[in-house]
Amino acid sequence: MLPLKSIALFVLAALAEIGGAWLVWQGVREGKGAWWIGAGVIALGLYGFVATLQPDANFGRILAAYGGVFVAGSLAWGMVVDGFRPDRWDVIGAAICLVGVAVIMYAPRAAA
Repeated sequence: MLPLKSIALFVLAALAEIGGAWLVWQGVREGKGAWWIGAGVIALGLYGFVATLQPDANFGRILAAYGGVFVAGSLAWGMVVDGFRPDRWDVIGAAICLVGVAVIMYAPRAAA
């Protein structure tokens, strides 16, 4: 059950961080204004809190693994929200990142 909770938290963190960054991008680069930027800053702050809810207590491990989730999530966000079409190298790279996440987070470890 812990891996399912962890995966759900990674997805929630990705939505908050990628969504927040996208909102800031829209506010600045697309000229949508301060409300979009403010909403993005709030979402980015929520990302920081979501990361603390991970069952593993090791900050470095969580953030290292999240990096792989961020890579795959960013491509998915681009597809859904911006109509981006990844090529096979994008997909292969994201898959490699997700394998890395699985190794970092869910490989069996000796009890500490």
